[in-house]
Amino acid sequence: MASADTTVLGIEVRSELMAQWRDWLMPPEQPFLLPGDTARAAGFADGRERVSLEVADSFLLYDIDDFTVCWLTRAQARRLPAEVRRGQPARHRWPSPDHARDVARVIQFVEEGRRRSRHRDVAEATWQGASGILPAARDLAGTFPPGSGPNCFGTVMGAAGVPDAAGIWMQRKPFEHWLAQASRPGGRDEEAGTVLVWRDADRLVAHAAVTIGHGWALHKPSQGWMSPAKVLTVREAMYSARARGQHVERRTLR
Repeated sequence: MASADTTVLGIEVRSELMAQWRDWLMPPEQPFLLPGDTARAAGFADGRERVSLEVADSFLLYDIDDFTVCWLTRAQARRLPAEVRRGQPARHRWPSPDHARDVARVIQFVEEGRRRSRHRDVAEATWQGASGILPAARDLAGTFPPGSGPNCFGTVMGAAGVPDAAGIWMQRKPFEHWLAQASRPGGRDEEAGTVLVWRDADRLVAHAAVTIGHGWALHKPSQGWMSPAKVLTVREAMYSARARGQHVERRTLR
């Protein structure tokens, strides 16, 4: 019997992937950041080797070198000092016997503060018009990654036909090299193949998206497992990715 799909951010998600999301977000033992002396006094070992990319994105475990990462059950976590519990970088969501309730909580986490993908609103003529310059854009649009890592740079490159680019954590240097080789300065938001590049005050690339024509754009907001490659209007994409100190430049794929 085929697994049922659940719609999340306008995208169909298979039950197998939903189960994986629940495992990442609601493991029976969860990571807590403790000062070293607090962890030693409680007899907790450092378990930072268990922090995968998916766990880091679920619990916002970034820049954690100054802490001990302790994997605790709910009962153990309740015995922590209140100020330690309050000081965690992210909320802890514990699994329950109610599977449907847990799925609803996972969906709420993924959807909170994020725009739904509008890939189904794009006209067939727009997809057809983009296929020559962005041969893989339609296949990528409205998809969640199998895990954390795939990011905005790889999504743009993958949409333009670079093999395997969409499935990896693409770094700035190879993206910049590809961009210089594959595009020229300038571009129009209404046309397919305009790469939108966000740069910071040091001219370092911070984010990228690509237009697919008629005012639509494809982008992946982050490298997180909860971040899909999605379609928004160019205006929505610009608003979604804006950040203080960054500016957008346009380049046209050759």
